Amino acid sequence: MTTEPVKGFKDYIGDEAKKRAEIKKILVETFEKYGFEPAETPVIEAEEFVRGENANDEAVSDIYKLEDKGKRKLALRYEFTFQLKRLMQNKKLPYKRYQLGEVFRDEPVSSNRFRQFVQSDVDIIGSTIKDDAEILALTSEVLNKLGIKFKIYIGNRALLNEILEELGIKSAQNQILREIDKLDKLPETEIKSNLKKYKAENFVNILKKPEKYFEKYKNYKDVSELKKFCKYYRIDFVFQPSLVRGLSYYNKNVFEIKTHESKSNSEKIQIKETIVGGGSYIFNGIQSTGISFGLDRLSSLAKIDYEKEKYLIISLDKDKEAITLANELREKNKIVNLFYGKPSKALEYANSYKFSKVIFVGEKEIKSKKFMVKDMETGKEKQEVFHSSFKNAERKKAR
Repeated sequence: MTTEPVKGFKDYIGDEAKKRAEIKKILVETFEKYGFEPAETPVIEAEEFVRGENANDEAVSDIYKLEDKGKRKLALRYEFTFQLKRLMQNKKLPYKRYQLGEVFRDEPVSSNRFRQFVQSDVDIIGSTIKDDAEILALTSEVLNKLGIKFKIYIGNRALLNEILEELGIKSAQNQILREIDKLDKLPETEIKSNLKKYKAENFVNILKKPEKYFEKYKNYKDVSELKKFCKYYRIDFVFQPSLVRGLSYYNKNVFEIKTHESKSNSEKIQIKETIVGGGSYIFNGIQSTGISFGLDRLSSLAKIDYEKEKYLIISLDKDKEAITLANELREKNKIVNLFYGKPSKALEYANSYKFSKVIFVGEKEIKSKKFMVKDMETGKEKQEVFHSSFKNAERKKAR
């Protein structure tokens, strides 16, 4: 029997788990600061509900299918957005919710792509372009807190459809947009070749034109209005006409935030990896907008201090007093572990789990009310007095 995780799944422990926990904390604090409320939803849903009206989307085609003992067709959630159809019922608008949790996709695995991953979404049901700008402001704040260099790219699905109609192409628009969505993955010549059957190869040339060219289209107004409100939030974006985003439910502005990090200190190669994406869509006839963060990508790029000061109290056959001291420190919101055993083993343990400070509690320390505190980073030791707990203990003894 193997104990290894299934391909595409992974354990997170130690520093990696601590970093991810700190990122989750930053996400939740920022989401709530912008007025979003939390939601939790089932991991398993009816397959029909999971597929929804987007059965041809690539992400939907990768869902994990299940069957229970009642022979019901079920599936693991592949994202959170489709579940909003249920959550939004009977809510006063705008309804602002965030959610953080695991999603699943039965897709090819790579070094930074897994079949189970943690996604974190914010959505506004009943939104305007002003809300698009607020979500981009929230996103900028999160990435700045994580120390990630980034650029925001904006496209518009309605604008793309308007251009296709001008070209006389009224059918197969979704298929054409799927091809355009591959422009950053495949050679342009291959995309144009794929578009020939729709007589849409000139579409690629139009999308390469400067931003001024698109001002003549009525749907460009959504981009210009977004630009105006983003300025109020002191954020900028790059208009990228060819930006599609894969899911077919998007109907207006779409967003992608890409990193602009150097590959290494010695190389000046720029990585332009998409780490955050979202856009505007309609659910049950209501205009909405949202964005999604992938925890794995954030964790690989974040430059944050996730180590916290931790104390290891070592009991030298003075368990009661060691627990008393632990209680005192925990009441001051310190992180404390207790160790019962040989001091040499205790220091090994402290190094293994990266404790900041070690405190010895023995007969000598109890009598003097002075405790030796060892700084595990510098190796320096100093005596400290912990007053309250031991004074209280003395008073009780005197009585």
